[in-house]
Amino acid sequence: QLQLVESGGGLVQPGGSLRLSCAASGFTLEVYAIGWFRQAPGKEREAISCINNSGGSTNYADSVKGRFTISRDNAKNTVYLQMNSLEPEDGAVYYCAARPLICRKAVADFGSWGQGTQVTVSS
Repeated sequence: QLQLVESGGGLVQPGGSLRLSCAASGFTLEVYAIGWFRQAPGKEREAISCINNSGGSTNYADSVKGRFTISRDNAKNTVYLQMNSLEPEDGAVYYCAARPLICRKAVADFGSWGQGTQVTVSS
């Protein structure tokens, strides 16, 4: 069974950094694109970044472009989201999700989801 587990969330001050990890088990990540999404209280889940199965194509939401970097290590079956220059507005539960091969932006296009990891940006 395809399982994704996020980790790396926590409390960080504005301007700080965190690196989130999305570890896969029960399947190989090599044939899946992985998207990162976030959901703040009272808001819809939004796509923030995606990387295709090979790592050769990535995309970012405008709100995180230049601050966040997505990467993957297929040998470790893990995808990462490096988050720099964090702002209070980045606080949310962050989810990773998988879909075959290529990226899409819609939540409905991803069939497998992790349980989420909380990111809080506050002084």
